Amino acid sequence: MEFEKEHRIKMKGFTLHMLQTEKFKTNTIVWKMKAPLQKETATLRALLPLVMQSSTKKYPTTGALRGYLDQLYGASFYAETGKKGEESVISFTLEIANEKYLQDKTPLLHKGIEFLTEVLLHPNVTNDQFDEKTMKKEKRGLKERIHSIYDDKMRYATVRLVEEMCKDEPYAIQPTGELEEIDPITGERLYEYYQQAFNDDQIDLYIIGDIERAEVENLFSTLSLSDRNLKQRNRPAKKDIQEIQVVKEHQELNQGKLNIGCRTNTLLGDEDYFALQMFNGIFGGFAHSKLFINVREKESLAYYAASRIESHKGLLMIMSGIENQNYEKAVSIIKEQLDLMKSGEFTEQEMNQTKAVIKNELLESLDSARGYIEVLYNNYVGDSNITLVDWLDKIQTVTKEQIIDVAKKIEMDTIYFLAGTEGE
Repeated sequence: MEFEKEHRIKMKGFTLHMLQTEKFKTNTIVWKMKAPLQKETATLRALLPLVMQSSTKKYPTTGALRGYLDQLYGASFYAETGKKGEESVISFTLEIANEKYLQDKTPLLHKGIEFLTEVLLHPNVTNDQFDEKTMKKEKRGLKERIHSIYDDKMRYATVRLVEEMCKDEPYAIQPTGELEEIDPITGERLYEYYQQAFNDDQIDLYIIGDIERAEVENLFSTLSLSDRNLKQRNRPAKKDIQEIQVVKEHQELNQGKLNIGCRTNTLLGDEDYFALQMFNGIFGGFAHSKLFINVREKESLAYYAASRIESHKGLLMIMSGIENQNYEKAVSIIKEQLDLMKSGEFTEQEMNQTKAVIKNELLESLDSARGYIEVLYNNYVGDSNITLVDWLDKIQTVTKEQIIDVAKKIEMDTIYFLAGTEGE
């Protein structure tokens, strides 16, 4: 199996990542800005991309900006803030048609890069402060996003688990910021932070499509930022777990949310990371997993039961929806399934099935340009220089003993239960 090769070039203040492929009829450009997660800047980082994507100096209203995108054959553009481990990542994504596949030979790639440069370097700022009207609109939008987390009880339980498990650790900080910190942000303060971020953040620019590398490099040569010192990834400190923390919360809802957090003590880039991926697939990652079959199907204890790993922080998150009276039994069975994994109670068939599903998931993610970029960026952030071919090969060669060894490193940290009102 062959994959297109990623080419990296050090530019002025950022790294350019190019992937030439005929797989897509569009060109996708993603600008990523990474900085340590910090409580004092989280809300600023959540608001900044929303304000920047809403208007610029040249396009002073959202209508003008979106109208210009429509002229570029309906190009799509959006910004968001997320986190990878204990780092905050702001992303600006532009997807634009490739003129090679159009009768009209308007230089869309050139115009798209011009537009992105306008958004990044020429924000809607007057007298060193962001436009007040834009600020008000995007503050409302950010508040709605934060409220939506509380309204979605599955997401809320995940957030609360992280807050309790990672208390006093940067990972507990939410990339959406804090509700009470939004209103005090002025246009002047946000512009100060904009300048700080563009001077200090690690910046990576990805472009994927049927492109000419020399042309792309030339188009981006005018994008000049200040030089910066790039810091090596800091490995999260190992936590000494004396006993499992149990946190219970009550709300008016029909179905309880039982979420359990574990420390894997394995990160993306570690030699045993591939064994951890296999562990998660067999344990709770897929429809054939032990959690799904034993907690949901056999015992009928849960409406859903699954697990996922946080590759950059080294966490295993177990999520399930249960009725209040099933709490003790559900916790017991989940612990039992984890112990069975540690003692090697899984079959060759489960391993083969998991290898096949992991391979299919990776290939599916590479079917979209944005998914492809996320795979590449994840590896880059994790200091993992392994190729996608080697990645698949390493999954295929994971042994049962390696899965047992990585399972034994996993420690249960926190049980969080958001109890519903049924049965009371």
